[in-house]
Amino acid sequence: MRYNKIRKMDISNGPGVRVAIFMQGCTFNCKNCFNPETHDFNGGQEFTDEVIEKVLDLCKPDHIAGLSILGGEPMHPKNIEGTGKLAKAFKERYPQKTVWVWTGFLFDNLKQFEALKYIDVLVDGQFVEEKKDFRLKFRGSSNQRIIDVQKSLKENKIVTIADEDL
Repeated sequence: MRYNKIRKMDISNGPGVRVAIFMQGCTFNCKNCFNPETHDFNGGQEFTDEVIEKVLDLCKPDHIAGLSILGGEPMHPKNIEGTGKLAKAFKERYPQKTVWVWTGFLFDNLKQFEALKYIDVLVDGQFVEEKKDFRLKFRGSSNQRIIDVQKSLKENKIVTIADEDL
């Protein structure tokens, strides 16, 4: 597994100041993707335990609200194990902070993965150029949903979060 980049202070991918990691590799190739350099699974750098420790250390300051995991595609079968390992380590160290993950996959097709146990919010669905809407918070097109993962798992139904509640 590989990653593309780490942002130490990100204010565009989730609420508050966050650390963001962009996983490497995606097969969706959405038209006008904002991050096409992350599509090649062979690009970027190796994702190791040392990278996980670096990310966790960057998340330590009190002003960091949480961790955002994007891509590429963090929930792709080639990446989901590493995404889950990072999210688990983060929640064990910082249970009061949030993990947000962006994926082109739909939540309904991910429920079997252990990684969801450690994700607070999942933005699901592929970016669709024809449904692009700059007024939306934390997503690019109107088909994408912001899902409260833990409530959804508990209630066994998708619980979305409205823009006004963010």
